[in-house]
Amino acid sequence: MLKIGLISDTHGYLDPEVIDYFTGVDEIWHAGDFGNIDIVNELQKIAPLLGVYGNIDGQEIRDVFPLHQKFEREGLKIWMTHIGGVPGRYCIPIKAEIESNPPDIFICGHSHILRIGRDQSLNKMLYINPGAAGRQGFQVYRTLVRFELDDKKVKNVEVINLGRSGE
Repeated sequence: MLKIGLISDTHGYLDPEVIDYFTGVDEIWHAGDFGNIDIVNELQKIAPLLGVYGNIDGQEIRDVFPLHQKFEREGLKIWMTHIGGVPGRYCIPIKAEIESNPPDIFICGHSHILRIGRDQSLNKMLYINPGAAGRQGFQVYRTLVRFELDDKKVKNVEVINLGRSGE
């Protein structure tokens, strides 16, 4: 079993509560728009970090993280990218691939809109956008997600509200 902390769109701000919420996770996954390398360094102090770069991330982040991460955990195929679209309207660069070979879990950020659900048209692929944990953006609340992966199952999905955006 693996405990995962999922975060996105920090835009250079790491709420101190993230440390408490992610203490004890086996891995942290960041779905892009770190904002700066300091966020990477702080998250790596908590747990091993897997991430992708986002559209605002500069070369320093892009030298560390790819545009796409495709990997397996607990028997589940996972694809994480920053700009992915939403079920039924995936972004053009990935649309054909995701429709012809959907992962078990698709993770993206970018929209700042928290959304978790199954794409019924793609073999019930689990779609997760953790929303935005940073202060920048139009989101009303800053959010992140915790969950567990265990023997091809996603369990105990928890949305964490860090407070109103701008606070």
